[in-house]
Amino acid sequence: MKPRHAAALALVIVAGGLLALNGERYLRQATVSPSDARALALKAFPGKIVSEELEREAGGSGLRYSFVIRQGKTKHEVGIDAKTGKVLENSIEGENPD
Repeated sequence: MKPRHAAALALVIVAGGLLALNGERYLRQATVSPSDARALALKAFPGKIVSEELEREAGGSGLRYSFVIRQGKTKHEVGIDAKTGKVLENSIEGENPD
């Protein structure tokens, strides 16, 4: 198995087999691991992670994990800086999420 494919498989397994981290091409630039970012996001807004992404976005270091977390009927988007672990966003997700 090629290393690139092994890493993708590991991300799916780490995410519980249901979610895959979009944006894995940025992982080498992140100093915060996906599992640590998930823990920080769930501390900011407890619930169930329904989507996750590692992306370039303005604010903080410019590299962030974005999580959509469901708690009951409410969905929050929580952004974690992928280099510092700082919470950059914790807000109710609108009808037209980005």
